[in-house]
This record gives sequence, C-alpha cells and structure tokens, in this order.
Amino acid sequence: MDIPIWWNTDPHAAYLAWQATEAAGADRRPFSQRSVVQHKAMFERFVRHLSQRNTTLATFGAEHLDSFFGDVDNRCTAGTTTRLRYAKLIDRLCRHLVDVDVRESNPAAIFVASAAWPDSEPEPLFLDPVADIALQAHVQPDAIDDARVARNRAVVALLLGVGISAAELRTTRACHMIVDGARPHLRVPKRGPRLERIVALPAFSTPALLAWQRHHPASDEALLFSAPSAADKPINDVLLGAIVRDALDAIGFTAPDMSPRVLRNTFARRLLLAGRTNDEVSRFLGLASQRTVTRLRATIEVGALAT
Repeated sequence: MDIPIWWNTDPHAAYLAWQATEAAGADRRPFSQRSVVQHKAMFERFVRHLSQRNTTLATFGAEHLDSFFGDVDNRCTAGTTTRLRYAKLIDRLCRHLVDVDVRESNPAAIFVASAAWPDSEPEPLFLDPVADIALQAHVQPDAIDDARVARNRAVVALLLGVGISAAELRTTRACHMIVDGARPHLRVPKRGPRLERIVALPAFSTPALLAWQRHHPASDEALLFSAPSAADKPINDVLLGAIVRDALDAIGFTAPDMSPRVLRNTFARRLLLAGRTNDEVSRFLGLASQRTVTRLRATIEVGALAT
C-alpha cells in the first residue's frame, strides 16, 4: 500500500496502523491502550470536522484548525486540557504526515507553541452532602410527571446513583439495568480499556428509574435513553448536559462546571465519606488509576482539618 495514498483514501485505517507501529509520546514510549482508544476517537472527530468543510488531511490549513478548536472550546468545560490534548495530537499527526510526504507543512505547530499545560489541576467539583440529599429528593417522581420530566429525573438519578460517565449512560441499554429485583443494579459493559463492572442502585434512584420504565417500556436491547427524534440513536451530549444543568439549577447549585462530571464526582465522594477505599471507588468508576479518587479524597481531608 502506497502510504501517502492510504492516508487520503482510508485515513482511519492509516491512523490505526500508525498508532500500532510507530506513534509514541514525548518520551518515545508507546501509548497505553487507554490512550490509543482516546486518540482514535479524537482523530475521528477531527476528520469529521475536515470532511464537513470539504478538506482533507493533506490540504487543511490554519483556518480549519481555528474553526475546529473553536468547536472544541464551545463543547468543553473551561479549565480543562481538552484543547491542548487535541493540539498535541494534531501536531504529532502533522509532523508524521510531513515525514511521509502527505503534507508540506504543519499548521498545528503554532497552536502547540502558544499553549501550555496548566500549572495545577482544577479543583474537582461535587455536591456537598446537603446538596447531594437535595438532588436525591429532586429526582423523586411525581404523579403529574410527563414522559420528558420522568426521563430527566431518571437520567439524573442514574448518574448520581451509580457514577457512570456521560458516554456510558448514552450507550446503556434496558437489559443493563435491573431495578425491580432483590438487588437493583446497573451492569456497565466493558468500554475501551475499562472492564465490565456492576454497581448497586441506591434506594433513592430506583423510584425515578421505575417511573421511566413505565413511561417508556423498551425491549432488552433498546437504549435506555434515546434521542427524542430516533429510538435507535443515543441521547446527545448537549441534551444530556442541559438535563443535568436544569436539575442543578433547581437545587440552587452554581459552579463553573455543571455537567454530568459533577454527579460522577459526587457519587465517588459519597462512597469515600462512607468509608470506601480509593481502590474500591476507582473500580466503581471503572478507572485503572486512582488519580481522580485521590483528588476527591483530598477535599475530604482538607474539610476535616478546617473543622
């Protein structure tokens, strides 16, 4: 296969082959499997953006990167490193494309040069125990709820109750959730490097989930929450974010980030407050690293010292 032609005719296959054989980080070590999965998704998003603007990996310029990074900024929470990670990935890709004669220049270099990793990680955002209880009360169903309200309560109840990520919720199917058995639980399938896990559904979450099942009976393989316009398409991130933000607004919670991540952090911190270890909570979150949980535990230790 002629390498330059391959990048133009089947960029996804070319990228996967490069990732598997040559791509490496700044320390020249191969990327972890988790990073490979993340990079693939990031690359596919970038290629879709180029395709929508009728350009290719061989011909895009700085103006296309401007519009791409503008889209990234609009969709990501302020203070995260998402834009920088994209810039580094595209810069690394462009340098390779220049090496294999697909491109003549690297328009991403200037974007990387003007960016830098933050000096410190942003403080994790979460609901304190009082706000946590308030949101648990907010998701309880009401007899007058219509299907939309029942869905919104169920979405928040599931995120707050089991700490799954937004991406995991979007792909959850009806068969993954057991609400009316002796031990209500959610089975979270393997996703990329994350192993399958089973998380118990707390008592506060089951009424909203049962109410949603009554409003929206579905076959085992159907998505638990689908797009309003199509039952076979996942609920999109914009609607999911709006559902969570409205629920947080309803209890008077305001923060720079009002996304599903706040509910995931709240779930994890609730387990830590209940005496769970860092390793246990990391496994409930599906994380191989304890980095996130360690940061959340630090907020508990700081609070204890202040009292």
